[in-house]
Amino acid sequence: MMRHTLLLAIALLLSACAGLRIAGPPDSQLEQRQVIQLINYAQRVAAMTPEQQRREYGAGNQAFASDANPNNRMQLALLLAIPGSGVQDAARAARLLEPLTAAGDSASPMHALASLLYAQLSERAREHKRAEHMHDQLEARKEAEHNMRKQLEALKDVERAILQRTQASQPRRR
Repeated sequence: MMRHTLLLAIALLLSACAGLRIAGPPDSQLEQRQVIQLINYAQRVAAMTPEQQRREYGAGNQAFASDANPNNRMQLALLLAIPGSGVQDAARAARLLEPLTAAGDSASPMHALASLLYAQLSERAREHKRAEHMHDQLEARKEAEHNMRKQLEALKDVERAILQRTQASQPRRR
């Protein structure tokens, strides 16, 4: 009986303590600091050499594999989104950002950063598709021009042959 009373008292104390918050900065301030740190991280990684970026990618990938929290997710997405880097993978970066853009408070700094980066990646993908389409059109026009030049040369050859025959068939004047 005494044991049950003691367990009940401990349970009541623990449940009362669960409602208490540890003094510290509010979540929004903490998240704002994290976002500022992530922006600084992105600037720092963009200035790295390709070899340093690859090492950072290995470390970031490992950190994300061990703990897929929003901060590690965003850090890896930022690294993969750097244009022209040795580890650039815009498609994977977008996939990493999707849960951050869909979930949670739309007014949170992390959500805002994720949405901004996701929008930029989407725009880059559209521009890349547009550039590929224009490149394909240019190649098709070059091919058409080449074919037209060949046809023009063939027509010139036919014209020369006709002129030569006409000159050969006409009597020569003395």
